[in-house]
Amino acid sequence: MNVYDFTVADNKGNPTSLAAYAGKVLLIVNTATKCGLTPQYEGLEALYEKYHDRGFEVLDFPCNQFAFQAPGSAEKIDSFCRLRYDTKFPRFAKIKVNGSDADPLYVYLKEQKPGRIQWNFAKFLIDRRGEVVARFAPTEKPDSLEAVIERELAKE
Repeated sequence: MNVYDFTVADNKGNPTSLAAYAGKVLLIVNTATKCGLTPQYEGLEALYEKYHDRGFEVLDFPCNQFAFQAPGSAEKIDSFCRLRYDTKFPRFAKIKVNGSDADPLYVYLKEQKPGRIQWNFAKFLIDRRGEVVARFAPTEKPDSLEAVIERELAKE
């Protein structure tokens, strides 16, 4: 089993197989629009723009589980991110990352790199084979991930 075995809902509620991202390096992030870490969207977009042409994707999963910091509909969240931070990477439906209602993708991610998600902007790096290779704390700034992203992209 790997990340490509999961189907998630896109930000319009449509089922989307993560197999569509097979062969790419992924950064999976639970996000929020009303969080002190929300400015990380800028850094995530910078990574996306820098590495997208080399097979890198940022997959954004809004999460309202931490102090209700991702309020609003998927449409409002998407609009905020596009207008405020000019994000172009894929955004999915709002999910839960902890507890009995946690999305199966996040259950799997936490099995691979154990530990409860502590807050929004926790990051998981996935290699081209769909395996979880690293986990980063919410406070880890996106630009600090460049070396590990470069290393994974160099592996063809």
